[in-house]
Amino acid sequence: MAWRIGVDSGGTFTDVCLFDDESGRLDVWKVSSTPDDPSRGIVQGVEEGAARVGAAPGEIGYFGHGTTVGTNALIQHRGVRTGLLTTDGFRDLLEIGRQKRPDLYDLQADKPETLVSRDLRIDIPERVCHDGSVEVPVDEAALRRAARELRAAGVEAVAVSFLYGFVRSEHEETALRILAEEFPEAFACASHGVAPEFREYERVSTTVVNAYLGPVMRGYIERLGQRLSEIGVKAAPRLTQSNGGVISFETAARLPVRTVLSGPSTGVVAAQAIGAVAGFPDLITFDMGGTSTDVALLAGGQCRLAGEAVVHGYPIKAPMLDIHTVGAGGGSIAYVDSGGLLKVGPRSAGAWPGPVCYGHGNDEPAVTDANVVLQTLNPVSLLGGRMAVRRDLAEAAIGRLAQRLGLGLMETAQGILTVVTANMAKAIRVISVQRGHDPRDYTLMAFGGAGPLHAARLAKELDISRILVPQTPGILCAMGLLLTDLRADFAATRLTTLEAAALPAVEAAFDGLLVRAEEWFGQEAVPQAARRVTRTVDMRYAGQNYELPVALPDGPVTPATLEALAAGFARAHERQYGFVAAGEPVQLVTFRVEAAGIVTKASFQPQPDAGPEAGHAVAGSREVWLPEAGGWVFCPVYDRAQLKPGNRIAGPAVVEQMDSTTVILPGMTAHVEPYLNLVLEVR
Repeated sequence: MAWRIGVDSGGTFTDVCLFDDESGRLDVWKVSSTPDDPSRGIVQGVEEGAARVGAAPGEIGYFGHGTTVGTNALIQHRGVRTGLLTTDGFRDLLEIGRQKRPDLYDLQADKPETLVSRDLRIDIPERVCHDGSVEVPVDEAALRRAARELRAAGVEAVAVSFLYGFVRSEHEETALRILAEEFPEAFACASHGVAPEFREYERVSTTVVNAYLGPVMRGYIERLGQRLSEIGVKAAPRLTQSNGGVISFETAARLPVRTVLSGPSTGVVAAQAIGAVAGFPDLITFDMGGTSTDVALLAGGQCRLAGEAVVHGYPIKAPMLDIHTVGAGGGSIAYVDSGGLLKVGPRSAGAWPGPVCYGHGNDEPAVTDANVVLQTLNPVSLLGGRMAVRRDLAEAAIGRLAQRLGLGLMETAQGILTVVTANMAKAIRVISVQRGHDPRDYTLMAFGGAGPLHAARLAKELDISRILVPQTPGILCAMGLLLTDLRADFAATRLTTLEAAALPAVEAAFDGLLVRAEEWFGQEAVPQAARRVTRTVDMRYAGQNYELPVALPDGPVTPATLEALAAGFARAHERQYGFVAAGEPVQLVTFRVEAAGIVTKASFQPQPDAGPEAGHAVAGSREVWLPEAGGWVFCPVYDRAQLKPGNRIAGPAVVEQMDSTTVILPGMTAHVEPYLNLVLEVR
């Protein structure tokens, strides 16, 4: 057998998905995460998951991994002491930024913590002009003094970002060479290798984040690689990028900034694949885990790819799926604020000590505790009986909160769910209503360990009439690792007017990017037949501040190519802004090449219809507190593994499986479609 394995390491649980290429067998496993060293939980999950299917680690032919290590280090400011070498006069750019207020009407709004303190930001005499000419040669003596100064200051990483380094990289290359000579133990990176695009503030921010996370990610990858090797895994491990593709561990260690959305991106990749085969192209994905909720909009089966985003307050220029995150998960803490109002999150109980019901010493109630008290979640055990829970402890914790609020126990528990639902609905409105999309036109796809548990009420809040719950919702991000390709993105900013005279410049820009793509294909050992290349150009009208991506037609660059770009830009501009400025000069700004190495993927096979009767899947019943039913009501509990295509369920009901729980409210029905997805609809 040739087993392919995907592992998603989250804040609370580590999810494992196993797929056998030969038989098509799919199996899943879930273990508690180990926040002190995530690699321990990953190796435990791999060993237990492999044993579950009777496979040895040496039989694993592909290992894909999604992680939140980089994200968490950035959020919690647990990166390393970092230095910055920049052009003389630009030392304070990190703090000046764009001079934009985070919140226009909040006079007390704080900017995020600057990742490099001012004393560790050093000006270097050098100046390259916008046309690539050198006005001031780089001062190598100053570089050596700066390297020694940073070394003496105890920094562990150094970012190099010179003005117009993206046009001409020799000065940055000199800085890297001198750092290697004077300070070889430091993690060093330069903007021309991290984000070779214009907009100075965003470029230096991206380079600094990369350096800040570099040693953290490198140490994690080395530990994980060593542990995998020790248990006998021979496959070259891959790590997910923010763009949904995977890269080698070596590339991820060099460019950790591209992994800040590593975890949630593969959930979107899996949602795209499942939506395509099941016939649901227009989706709003709802991925609720233990710490956060990630949402994305898929129009026509595709999630928008952004070239730049602000991640936890820091601008990052790197291709990433357009995913919006809020601090709302099963471990989100409920509390009463200074005004006496009930609030939930973003602070989380995490994997340890976890919610109160885990019995690990936490006494602050979380969302999971509310579900255990209401019995929407199994009040005895989770993970298919492997993890015991303490409902009595959850009741006591929520009871203390209820006393402060002057409410009953059940009303307080339900209030926690209502508040967290409102938080998640707000996040979905950001990616839908605020961008001109009506959520009622979309199907809500619920996954993550807690997604199906809350999906019905969230859909009700947004007036969405249909919910899609995949076969293995709790480990969908891990499954996405088995559905994605190797991928790398290359970019170069070359500001050019769209006219016939621009043809040589366009050819030269893409030729340079294609050379880099070919080098990457060779480094990743991608077979010639599996190589795919896509070319795009970011375009704008002269005088505009923002660009729109336009796909370049296949084939050589010719005058017809420029005409196609002009027509494509007009269509994109009208779609985005509602008008076309005929006759206005158009600029080509940033040229991009996406290189993909196509890999064998897990596949979905339809199953025969077994009829509507679902009684065979009833595993028992329990009382559940449902305000929609007026309080306590007996609900049948179905075993998800026993449900067959065509089976129908009328709410109220609960569907349990090892990795998640689905709540079907009164007034809703659910049926199993041919690919074993559960579809909930309002009657």
